[in-house]
Amino acid sequence: MNLNNLENLKSEMKALGFSKELQEKMEDNMKANLPEFVLKDQINGYKGQIDLNLYFKQSGQSENYYLNKYDVALNEGKPLEAGQKYLVISPSETAGKNNVFKRENVAEAIEVFKKHTGNAELSVGKDAAHKTRLATMEEGKINYVDKEFGRIFRNPPLPQTIWVERGKGFTASQSVNLIEGRAVYREDMLTQGGLPYKAWMKLDLDGPRDRHMNFNMNQYHDPSYGFNLKEVLDKFNIKELENPKEREKLEAQLKNGDRASITVEKNGEQVKLQVEAVPRYSQLNMFAGNGRAEKREQFLKETSINKAVTKSKGKEVSANQGLGV
Repeated sequence: MNLNNLENLKSEMKALGFSKELQEKMEDNMKANLPEFVLKDQINGYKGQIDLNLYFKQSGQSENYYLNKYDVALNEGKPLEAGQKYLVISPSETAGKNNVFKRENVAEAIEVFKKHTGNAELSVGKDAAHKTRLATMEEGKINYVDKEFGRIFRNPPLPQTIWVERGKGFTASQSVNLIEGRAVYREDMLTQGGLPYKAWMKLDLDGPRDRHMNFNMNQYHDPSYGFNLKEVLDKFNIKELENPKEREKLEAQLKNGDRASITVEKNGEQVKLQVEAVPRYSQLNMFAGNGRAEKREQFLKETSINKAVTKSKGKEVSANQGLGV
């Protein structure tokens, strides 16, 4: 194992926001001198469990390894609890014993289950003795699927490929935010001609996937598109904006695609909400702690409300003036 290569890859993993535990697993696989290997991780998001697969490949010319891509997939079903795995159980050739395949990725577990041609069971749990049944198969035919699991079973989550180069690209947290439908701000983008530019990036989750089965990326260029995060934030009565350090932290979180925590006043009391940037509409979305959407207009400053009313009246007058008799 090349120690310089290991050191470089650890730096790349750290820059991309992957855990120290994953870095240690990477080192173990490199020591085993495997030609290629995949590391797996799971993160609980706001909309479900996000599965990440990191792909490492050894050079054909040396013992060095490279990380050029990883993928993310959103499982909108119930996330795995601590210590749980998806279990695919089938009879063993040894009488009275079963084969148990363990997976942390629901799509992989469903794929393994569906490949069986005899009797099999797909469950979730810590082990075969402590499990909850999700689906069963008899003589190769599926005869039961749990109702709550049915949608995921019929349409397993497809991964989105994230390309990276020497630790540069979308970080793990940014990719999680993208696959959950939020926008991420990048200052280090390059055109095909090599010219730098800045833009808010958002996956088109409602559009068709490309020929590689990835979602297309919408880009809202800065400043030409017109979304100014600072100006939009200043329209609202958000307590964190009063403190320069808190404001800087909030802006950084929103640019990372996070749902950031803010303090606002509602019905005469200070309450905590979550906020996310929506560059397409030059707006913010706000949510209560339980994920329920909040009307952002109630948190606007008086000056912003007056401007909005004046603008609305102006549009109404213009429309009336344009009416013919």
